[in-house]
Amino acid sequence: MKTALTIAGSDCSGGAGIQADLKTMTMNGVYAMSVITALTAQNTTGVRSIMEVSPQFLKEQLDAVFEDIYPVAVKIGMVSSSELIKVIAERLRFYKAENIVVDPVMVATSGSALMKTDAVSTFIKDLFPLATLVTPNILEAEVISDMKINNREDMLKAAERIFDAYGSAVLIKGGHSINDASDLLYSKGEYIWFEGKRINNPNAHGTGCTLSSAIASNLAKGYTLEESVKYAKDYISEALSAMLDLGKGSGPMNHAFILCKES
Repeated sequence: MKTALTIAGSDCSGGAGIQADLKTMTMNGVYAMSVITALTAQNTTGVRSIMEVSPQFLKEQLDAVFEDIYPVAVKIGMVSSSELIKVIAERLRFYKAENIVVDPVMVATSGSALMKTDAVSTFIKDLFPLATLVTPNILEAEVISDMKINNREDMLKAAERIFDAYGSAVLIKGGHSINDASDLLYSKGEYIWFEGKRINNPNAHGTGCTLSSAIASNLAKGYTLEESVKYAKDYISEALSAMLDLGKGSGPMNHAFILCKES
């Protein structure tokens, strides 16, 4: 069985972060492992508090995983401080990790900031060059590329800037704000659009975490980058289409929709 590791923060309400990643990886057919960067007190209405792990404890978690059950793919999500980011980058280089998917989680769906200002530049500078793929949404892509994105042409230009600067393939997630959930995959001067379909579901907590984890899972199984993105998009569309409705805010999707279908 192929193995995958998520390095991210915990979401006690289960819709995003480590919990969403583990569900997604399991449902996408890989053995899922986790290294926790922070505990969060959050639910569908917002993030109340964040408590980081220490850099030493983060290192010990990473060593424990890589020395025993080596992950074929790695997904990196929320990391809220420069000190933790540097530990992750150093350990991934040390263990020669491959198939690294970086989801630059800067702001939660609720609008709560999850990354300190000084950590943003460290995250980009230290982790992007290690990545097989980075998966920013429109707002994150604007920060990373230092440009405003208003349409598809801007998305392509931003993706080119990010690739040229860091050498990693880029998946810019369009969401509903620009092109009806269509995403742009760009690498080495070539690009492909993954056309999305509008799913009228206000409960989208953890979509970024879920998509990046599904991509990492498919890379672990040996699929190409393009195939991995396609299968991940298909999975998240089904999870959203299940129309799970939990919580008082932006609720989670149904990661286990396959198990919940009526016979």
